[in-house]
Amino acid sequence: MAFAEFRPLDEKSLVEYIQCTPALASKLGNRFDGLEIREVGDGNLNFVYIVVGSAGSFVIKQALPYIRCIGESWPMTKERAYFEVVALKEHGHWCPDHVPEVYHFDRTMSLIGMRYLEPPHIILRKGLIAGIEYPLLAEHISEYMARTLFCTSLLYHSTTEHKRAVAEFCGNVEMCRLTEQVVFSDPYKVSQYNRWTSPYLDADAEAVREDNDLKLEIAKLKSMFCERAQALVHGDLHTGSVMVTRDSTQVIDPEFAFYGPMGFDVGAFLGNLFLSFFSQDGHANEGNDRKAYKEWILQSTEETWNLFRQKFVSLWNEHKNGSGEAYLPAIYNNDVLLELVQRKFMKDLFHDTLGFGAAKMIRRIVGVAHVEDFESITDAGKRADCERRALNFAMMLLKERRKFEGIGENNSTLMKRLNSQSSICFLCKLAPSQRSHSKADQLSSPATQQYTQGYNHSSSSCSCCDIVALVSLPRFHPVAQCIPCLQPRKADIPFVKPVGTSRFANHCHICVIS
Repeated sequence: MAFAEFRPLDEKSLVEYIQCTPALASKLGNRFDGLEIREVGDGNLNFVYIVVGSAGSFVIKQALPYIRCIGESWPMTKERAYFEVVALKEHGHWCPDHVPEVYHFDRTMSLIGMRYLEPPHIILRKGLIAGIEYPLLAEHISEYMARTLFCTSLLYHSTTEHKRAVAEFCGNVEMCRLTEQVVFSDPYKVSQYNRWTSPYLDADAEAVREDNDLKLEIAKLKSMFCERAQALVHGDLHTGSVMVTRDSTQVIDPEFAFYGPMGFDVGAFLGNLFLSFFSQDGHANEGNDRKAYKEWILQSTEETWNLFRQKFVSLWNEHKNGSGEAYLPAIYNNDVLLELVQRKFMKDLFHDTLGFGAAKMIRRIVGVAHVEDFESITDAGKRADCERRALNFAMMLLKERRKFEGIGENNSTLMKRLNSQSSICFLCKLAPSQRSHSKADQLSSPATQQYTQGYNHSSSSCSCCDIVALVSLPRFHPVAQCIPCLQPRKADIPFVKPVGTSRFANHCHICVIS
């Protein structure tokens, strides 16, 4: 052990630590001159250092006793590093091609030393933002999920082995509690940590908080998350936890690992692919409209699920007479019955996947931690448009997931919804066919001409619905502004009841909404 008690390391103290830690020093050939050390953590939780010497390299990850992006006001257990290294070793045992090797672990220092995934490896999320296609991504990630989830479940292990493993990972309770809060609780209530692209998404965030059907569904998923110990899940399998090249896929950062529902991992990954899909319009330009890339992303979601299902069932068939005690061969002793069991199991897992994926999407738009896919879109209005479409899709998916039989059907519905949602008002949520007043009628109405004279409104403020005058939401903004164009309203404009239907009748509308 290099140091007797915990302390955060900086670049200077890290060199001292390495020098007195044989497992790390040997990876550098015991040569310490000219070491290149870079801190590359994303700023959310941990310190992450890349250490490169003339004779070798590795990555050092150190957990802090608080959430780094918020500070010491939000304490967080350092023990998450222990569960991360156990998960890395366990998952690496079952899927060594897609999990980096661990070289060293120091529980006192909450420090892990592991293989450095050298360039051209990059974080998958950054590659998706750049519009890079990864031809082996679906093949690799489906292999990782199928093997790690199957081989840590009761389909492979005895109940004794499984309960022993579950008991150990119950110690990672603080990370699970954090997930419960930021995924299943905060987005559905007023929370000091929530944020969104304001003022554009103010009404959308309120819609999430006021949707009773949505709350009923998220309660079911939260219960499943807390109670169903199916397998050792990564716990945070988004596109920022995967490093890729065109022929390599490596899964990192399982500090949220615990024994939970399999769909939580599969859903997290697919949900983040959907977030990337919706973000692409915000990254499009005259030279590249990103349409072909969006098609590749949807194709990747289909391939990922279909390959995962195929590989998972194949493992099940291979080990159907093994030590797994979920479905004893003495009972499920014929192929017809086994196929029925598998079909039911995979159908339930698919619906769990869609639900958890949707929950992950919602929390990344109106919760505390957002994604670079959207955050890197500098035009706030354009970013909000992308986020709104993603949010509407996720809310639909969470509530209607049981209607879908397969991923292809889900994606087909997605495209149909996108085509129709392009003309849905973000306030009244009505498509043109559902509204009794046309755009032409609205623009020519005396009220519109009277109350909008002298104001410049965004032509795309509300697609075909058009907010043609000013909207004031004083509960959220001291200065009443038009949501689309952000122009301040005139103080002498009287209250005008909206024409048509609005779900937000309690807002102070100073407009005519078609």
